[in-house]
Amino acid sequence: MALRINTFSNQSGGGNAFYKAVTHPLIAEKARNLVVHLQKAGPVAIYDPANQLESYAEFFPLADVEIAGLFVQDVDHIGRVFRNHAAQPVTLLKNCECKSILVASFDAAKVVDHIKHIMPANTPWFSFDALRLPDEMLSDRRNYLANINFATNYAFFRDQDGQHTRVVTANYWSTYGASAPRALCYLIDSKGMKLAEWQEPLPGAGASITFDSAEIRQRFNLPEFTGQLFIHILGAAGHDVVKYALDTYGDDKGVLSCTHDANAWPSDQYAGLPAPMEDEQVFLWVQNSHPSEIPAGAIGLNFMGNDDIKKLDKAIPPYGSYKLNVTELLPNAKWPQQIEFQAGKHVVRPRYEIESSNGHTRISHPNVERSDLKPDKRLGDLGDLLGKLHIVPAPILPLDRFTNWALPTPMSTALSHLPVKALIYDARGNQVKEHKFGNLKRSDSVAINANELLEGIKLEGGYGHMELIYDFAAGHEVDGWLHALFRYKDKKSGHAAETSFGAHVFNTVLVYKNEPQSYAGKAPGLSTRLFLRVGPQPYDTMCHLIYPASLPWHTTSDTTLVLTSNKGQEVAKRAVRIPCSGSLLWRVSQMFTEDEIKSAGPHCYVIIRDTTCRLFGYHGLVSGDSAFSLDHMFGF
Repeated sequence: MALRINTFSNQSGGGNAFYKAVTHPLIAEKARNLVVHLQKAGPVAIYDPANQLESYAEFFPLADVEIAGLFVQDVDHIGRVFRNHAAQPVTLLKNCECKSILVASFDAAKVVDHIKHIMPANTPWFSFDALRLPDEMLSDRRNYLANINFATNYAFFRDQDGQHTRVVTANYWSTYGASAPRALCYLIDSKGMKLAEWQEPLPGAGASITFDSAEIRQRFNLPEFTGQLFIHILGAAGHDVVKYALDTYGDDKGVLSCTHDANAWPSDQYAGLPAPMEDEQVFLWVQNSHPSEIPAGAIGLNFMGNDDIKKLDKAIPPYGSYKLNVTELLPNAKWPQQIEFQAGKHVVRPRYEIESSNGHTRISHPNVERSDLKPDKRLGDLGDLLGKLHIVPAPILPLDRFTNWALPTPMSTALSHLPVKALIYDARGNQVKEHKFGNLKRSDSVAINANELLEGIKLEGGYGHMELIYDFAAGHEVDGWLHALFRYKDKKSGHAAETSFGAHVFNTVLVYKNEPQSYAGKAPGLSTRLFLRVGPQPYDTMCHLIYPASLPWHTTSDTTLVLTSNKGQEVAKRAVRIPCSGSLLWRVSQMFTEDEIKSAGPHCYVIIRDTTCRLFGYHGLVSGDSAFSLDHMFGF
């Protein structure tokens, strides 16, 4: 029961703003009112010039609207069926016996100008413009469905049972020319009900932005809640994606985790959801991103490589949240088994929460499973040109303190085998170990313990990193979408953290299918601009920077760490050099002086800048010897 909606296209590299426009929390009531008007105004002729009617009806059904006929502009759409009505060319609209017309489009006045002469005389018409947000909320008022008008995202947000959340980002929109951007915030509880709605101006260009659940709960005098924070940047420029770091922290020191921003577009499937270890419970937070109910049986779980999907026999209300224990549907699930989430495009990237018997909890996220990929036979022949090709880099934290696991995760529905190997490097960039997984079947779930692999091997610097790459000696069925889950456990506190991410080609000037990927401009991406939020007291902030290279690149990086105040002003900087294929594990408290950090003020951050190479980074918070968090970083 997947939603028949068009959201994000990896081929075009962008999203469908119509989807965001009709699922925006502020327009749900307007959209339902439009349906009521159409019910009273029937029979209705529907003109659907941009093939948007079906997506609208997925959220706001037109079952009780009497339809006189369906008309289209594109000749390729003639014959398309909606509600038993085959689409006719719009040139026949003049012959339709109707009492009103729905122009299924925004900015409809321009559309109507083209068909006035063929509209039945004296027939009133309606359009999706009845759902428009106010003009003062738009960056581009001439084109309502411009992506920049819908710089939106959701965040898991909780302030309940002594657990809190904090969303941190920076005003990067003003660095692209936004003059007076504002944040529209819409807080929703687990039942999908609005708890609070507010707007606040963003600080100056580059200034930090923080939404803390404890502060917001106090500000609006709210009860405890778990739900979603919808964020819409009004007056945005440059980026239509709201990137952020999400910290989960608690009154209990055993509650600590961080995770990346949610992917702003829903997917049919998500993968990389782990099964629990013996002393754990894994909960999937199913958070409805839409103004329509998720019907019972519409979503489900299955083991990777097994088509037996166990459905959730429970409906989830519009914008509601449900905490699903994976063993509720898969009672025999056990680490390192991997689970697919059949989401049917009902949710943006979900979170999962792991509760351990020792009282520690952590949150992470599965990833979008691509349904548009097929194996790329050329990749196996490009080694001479692109070396290691796609690399998934991840930290190896100090072996004396942490246990380090890696679990390759299939992330494409077309992938039946995964030939992969792991290369392990010390901090100086020396390869010290290679491990071949072989050609894994889709149903295989094989985790490696790096500590065991490195038994008897000394890592120069005390730590290092791992790179998962394709093993073309084992197989050639690869698609450039290699992913893995990495898990870390502190031997002293028992706290754990995990992160997952996908592969990129790193640090080659040659380009293949938009790789090496660039955050700004076209490939190749050969520079670094990463955002590191600095946690408040009593937390320290750690960062693990990795210099992966598909082919040998500059001998060392030329990296600058810029401590930046909450107003976006430079306070202090440090220059560091990381060897090619090496890494640097550091803490803010050790890199900058106490006076510098104090001068930067609360909610400060560090920009990691390098114009000579692309680095990959992981960040986290450290709560003394009690807990730590870790996830990959973002840039802008």
